[in-house]
Amino acid sequence: MRTRFFYLSTTVLLTTFLFGFAIQKTDNKTKQAPKVDNCLSCHKDIDDMPQGYSDYDVHRQAGLTCASCHGGDPSSTNQEVAMSPAKGYVGVPKRKDIPKFCGKCHSNIDYMRVYQPRIATDQVTQYYTSMHGKKLMAGDENVAECASCHTAHGIFPVKDPRSTVYKLNIPNTCNKCHGNSELMKKYNLPSNQLEEYSKSVHGIALLKQNDLGAPACNDCHGNHGAMPPGITSIAHVCGMCHSSNMEYFNATKMAKAFAEQDFHGCEQCHGNHCVQKPTDDMIGVGKNSKCVDCHDKGDVGYVAAEKIEGEIVQLKNSFDTATSKWEEVRQKGMNDVDIGFLLQDAKQDLIQSRTLVHTFDPAKVVVKTKDGMDITNKAIMLSDKEISEYYTRRNGFAAATLAFLVIVGALYFKIKDREKRK
Repeated sequence: MRTRFFYLSTTVLLTTFLFGFAIQKTDNKTKQAPKVDNCLSCHKDIDDMPQGYSDYDVHRQAGLTCASCHGGDPSSTNQEVAMSPAKGYVGVPKRKDIPKFCGKCHSNIDYMRVYQPRIATDQVTQYYTSMHGKKLMAGDENVAECASCHTAHGIFPVKDPRSTVYKLNIPNTCNKCHGNSELMKKYNLPSNQLEEYSKSVHGIALLKQNDLGAPACNDCHGNHGAMPPGITSIAHVCGMCHSSNMEYFNATKMAKAFAEQDFHGCEQCHGNHCVQKPTDDMIGVGKNSKCVDCHDKGDVGYVAAEKIEGEIVQLKNSFDTATSKWEEVRQKGMNDVDIGFLLQDAKQDLIQSRTLVHTFDPAKVVVKTKDGMDITNKAIMLSDKEISEYYTRRNGFAAATLAFLVIVGALYFKIKDREKRK
């Protein structure tokens, strides 16, 4: 009796649970069912979809309909009703109104935090501080607005590789306008920035090596508040990544002199869009030196540049010698561990010596190169010791082998001699 009651109770409870789960699942489906959007249905039926439309658009995925942006009544199948101004229909916004059009939602923190609690809501305010925004306000409708960069009906999250503002896509997105030579002529701007950037150390890292840590256009120019960096801000823009270089440079008299003569800080020596990997040839007084662009032979800057170059080249040569000997030690199978650690420290001193170039102070460079020279000399000494030990062992082994062969030969002849006597 108890067994039957147990099975009956279990069956009832299980049935109730499954029935409740089915109801809950049905309710969830009802709650998540998409809103009626006859705008979309009609446009699909007549094959008149907006250019670049995607069902995976971030707004569509969030449950927004055409009417969420364009107004009207998406529940009506009557075109006049659906597109009636009385229903709030505004249609396609004028180009000059697009920032405010997008800002209806994107500038409303109470609305936007529903989707992303941490999202910024000052994009429109920033935009009107940009060169694009200022010119749009002045009536120039050739400049970029929200849809120019983000598109209108195929917007994806910024971390989605399909997005026009995904890190790897940004240079080509900007190039849609800035690579248009006819358009750029109106503003007296070049149109080869992408071509130059692609050959730069930054462009190669981003576009060829897919290094998302490398800077794209917006890292230097900004996003919604995009502007060309001013004279006083260029060092700070570069300093976002190259912090030590910026601190050294800004603390020098050279920084003040650059500002007084309207020189563009880092850009004056390294360029802007076509920044190349720096070499030791850029310092000193050689034909590829940047120092001699301003300093003549005999002046203080010329002498300082010559001294700095000499110190760094000396350390570089010593480091190369030590590295070569270390490789020889490794090839010979000797103990290379301590030498390897020393070379790691020496390499850091070499890097820091090159960074200290931005102080324009030979004395500070000398302090660091001296540390590096001490380490490389120690590494060379240990390498020579290991190499010498290798040859000592090899010569000892050769002598032992020769002695062994002599003994074996003597025994052989001794045995032969005894056999003859018998």
